[in-house]
Amino acid sequence: MSATAHTFLNVNSIEVIYNHVILVLKGVSFQVPEGGIVALLGGNGAGKTTTLRAVSNLLHGERGEVTKGSIELHGERIEALTPAELVKRGVIQVMEGRHCFGHLTIEENLLTGAYTRQDGKAAVAETLEKVYTYFPRLKTRRGSQAAYTSGGEQQMCAIGRALMANPRMVLLDEPSMGLAPQIVDEVFSIVRDLNQKEKVTFLLAEQNTNMALRYADFGYILENGRVVMEGAAKDLAANEDVKEFYLGLSSAGRKSFRDVKHYRRRKRWLA
Repeated sequence: MSATAHTFLNVNSIEVIYNHVILVLKGVSFQVPEGGIVALLGGNGAGKTTTLRAVSNLLHGERGEVTKGSIELHGERIEALTPAELVKRGVIQVMEGRHCFGHLTIEENLLTGAYTRQDGKAAVAETLEKVYTYFPRLKTRRGSQAAYTSGGEQQMCAIGRALMANPRMVLLDEPSMGLAPQIVDEVFSIVRDLNQKEKVTFLLAEQNTNMALRYADFGYILENGRVVMEGAAKDLAANEDVKEFYLGLSSAGRKSFRDVKHYRRRKRWLA
């Protein structure tokens, strides 16, 4: 990560415990530069979603808490802030599984994202049109109940709803889950456009390592609640361990995950 990049988010050696006994994150540290796209990578259960919830302070709803370490937004400790206070500071999370309000229309869903804004109806309407510019499919379906739209349209709606709050950083949890490859590519392309044109910072948790590294600037690989590897996205994509373990590739070509020496590599990374 560029040394000159201004750090937007700094997570320093955090531990997270659920139900006072289950240790999930074990000293996780990473940084997100302002205006960057940072990917948290790893398999199911690696700790990616827990990390996002620690940042957005949504852990308490799952009986979890940060017990060690610190989380700073522009140098301000934010562990004690409520999710609502973080929204006012521009930190918005798009939850895994989209979570649209099924009984509301697409447009009504989008407008719920502007609930905390106080800059007037004209400004909200302007943002809504901007969202429709990035997601033209939503404009076509604006009057449809969200429950009767496709998974891709619901994912776009969830991201668009976050944009309605004028975020400075979006925490995006598993945006590719359950979507067709063409729709995944479309969603990630829009994320890149929002980053480049609107200067929105993204921290995304994703199991689709190949797709995430294609669009991210920097990546951190989590394994069993620890960061086991980090680097520029292009460097991680070229790394033989990453290609073999997460992409099913090796210098000899595509391999079955069954052939990958999972535990040996994990032991070496965590040593």
